[in-house]
Amino acid sequence: MRDVVHACVLGVVEGFTEFIPVSSTGHLIVAGTLLGFDGAKASTFEIFIQLGAILAVIFLYKERFLLLCTFGMGKGFRGFRGVVLLGLTTLPALVFGAAAHGFIKAFLFNPMPVAFGLGIGGVGIVIAEWCLPRAKKSDLDALTWREALAVGLCQCLALWPGVSRSASTLVGGMSVGISRETAAHYSFLAAVPVMVAATIFDLYKSLPFLYGADVPVFATGFVVAFLAAWLAIKGFIRFLGGHTLYVFGWYRIAVALTIFWLLS
Repeated sequence: MRDVVHACVLGVVEGFTEFIPVSSTGHLIVAGTLLGFDGAKASTFEIFIQLGAILAVIFLYKERFLLLCTFGMGKGFRGFRGVVLLGLTTLPALVFGAAAHGFIKAFLFNPMPVAFGLGIGGVGIVIAEWCLPRAKKSDLDALTWREALAVGLCQCLALWPGVSRSASTLVGGMSVGISRETAAHYSFLAAVPVMVAATIFDLYKSLPFLYGADVPVFATGFVVAFLAAWLAIKGFIRFLGGHTLYVFGWYRIAVALTIFWLLS
């Protein structure tokens, strides 16, 4: 029962933080440490419940994904062209993630590296909002392979827990002239292939120490993460309609300093 309660708490943390630029992985590692829910199995649980958050994206953007599945040769972010753009965004993270998987799990999944990632990412968001050029593109259909690849390369920074996949793709998109809201929409869509691949890879690696008794805990975290992510995505898009990302940058810096203080 205690593990199920912990799964609910971590599912809420995952769902509400996955798609805003504060690092869901970083918050999960810190929350898991505070709850005493840590170790190899806990790390796999934290990866697995991301699928619940991803399912929320698929439901909310089902029309866009149906357009991608037509595999036609038309213009815009649809069909074969849209799939290629998502592929360009996904490939760098898959390559670097597979190569560095062992190192990341062994050395970076603990509070101190997370604090560094949160702090550096927060500074990056503040600088980006301060000096990036005015947005030139405010429509997914206007994206080209250059922007898709640029976002994909920036997404690799999120392999460091605490940096945040959402933050890296948002700032990466804004740095090449994509508006905040469009960058957010693309960030949600781009999360699906890379996170599904990462979850399947991690589960495969973790099969030796997963058992049937783990199913209720994993299922609870999955469902809670789905519901929390649904609410978070809709709220974040509304927020971006009239606000910048400064608040997230300063929040990350404050959390990083708090973690450093607690660990000291």
